[in-house]
Amino acid sequence: MKFIQYKIGDIVQMKKKHPCGSQEWEVMQLGADMRVKCCGCGRMVLIARPKFIKGTKKILNRDMNEKLELEKRSEESTMG
Repeated sequence: MKFIQYKIGDIVQMKKKHPCGSQEWEVMQLGADMRVKCCGCGRMVLIARPKFIKGTKKILNRDMNEKLELEKRSEESTMG
């Protein structure tokens, strides 16, 4: 299974359409739950990450072949 790393601002295409007819969603918040905004009507929805990953078809605004650097945590931010 290929791991996809999402970023805030990504436009993703979902498998099912929203009732407004749009399949495109913008990622607004990352975490255990994903906050996404419908690109058709502007409705914001909070979806559990596993359900979001299962329902995602593809990322539209990004080249999937580009390598993403994982940000390393500094020791200062982990110490609290």
